[in-house]
Amino acid sequence: MNDSASGTDPLGRIVLLTTSHRVAPGLLSWPAWQTLRAADRVLCADADHPQLPYLREAGVEVEHTAPAARELVDYCAGGGRTAVVLTSAEGESALTDGLARLAGSGRESMPALELLPGSYDLPGARLLDLVQVMDRIRRACPWSGIRTHEDLAKYGLEEMYELLEAIETGDREALREELGDVLLQVVFHARIAQDDPDEPFSVDDVAGVIVDKLVHRHPHVFGEESAETPEDVRAHWMRTKDAEKRRDSVTEGVPLGQPALALAAKLASRVRSGGLDVPVPAGDGVGYELLALAVRAEAAGVEPETALRAAARTYRDAILAAEAATGQ
Repeated sequence: MNDSASGTDPLGRIVLLTTSHRVAPGLLSWPAWQTLRAADRVLCADADHPQLPYLREAGVEVEHTAPAARELVDYCAGGGRTAVVLTSAEGESALTDGLARLAGSGRESMPALELLPGSYDLPGARLLDLVQVMDRIRRACPWSGIRTHEDLAKYGLEEMYELLEAIETGDREALREELGDVLLQVVFHARIAQDDPDEPFSVDDVAGVIVDKLVHRHPHVFGEESAETPEDVRAHWMRTKDAEKRRDSVTEGVPLGQPALALAAKLASRVRSGGLDVPVPAGDGVGYELLALAVRAEAAGVEPETALRAAARTYRDAILAAEAATGQ
């Protein structure tokens, strides 16, 4: 172990200890706790830093001050001492800039400088930020504070169509943005539900339901069953889903408000997976012709809604080309 790591550098040691507000306070790494306990001084400019109560419980004395670079360098280098500065994940820009200037001057006998992450964000940590921001908006925004599920219904549909557009055009930047907009709808609805006086639930309840569902429907991942092919996975999924739903009809749970081609394909899929022999109704008119096309497409593994949108997009391009050719 080198002198700096052990805290015995003859010119001292300045440690910038960063923490993440997305990790429960007190959950610091073991190296962070070791450094804090061994430090000659621990400083923190933020008197409301969430880690402070836990440091006090651990017997770590913290000075509530915003240290200057010159002061810290003189203190540490003058006696081989260790000073720990507790910061946020964003750091202390004034202090770090000052330390960089002193170190870069070439005229200073500098203590060892160390950046020590005391806690790390886990994957998905920014979702916590989203929940906190949504909670504040719900409480403080006059418009958002009075929205209902019914008010937001149309926006959810619009955002899904915009997401679909991003997927179909292959626009990665738009895809990222539209996924965020769809996620906002989920978090917004969950926050509204939290205010319900009779049957409240939170975003954690929403996440809990889908986690349980995913685990239950993937016994080949979380259980003892096996699945070698996508078809095996689908069979697992359908068996567990049917057992959960206990439907009286294969049409149960099919939303009739979805786009007509998607509705027709979904009904055809349910008929096929249910092993039923239900011929397409004979009738005159475009509606029955479209129904027959949708059923044929589903049987062939083609999503008719997607296929028609692709064709419509090609038709749109042809219209634009015709307009350009005629000068319109």
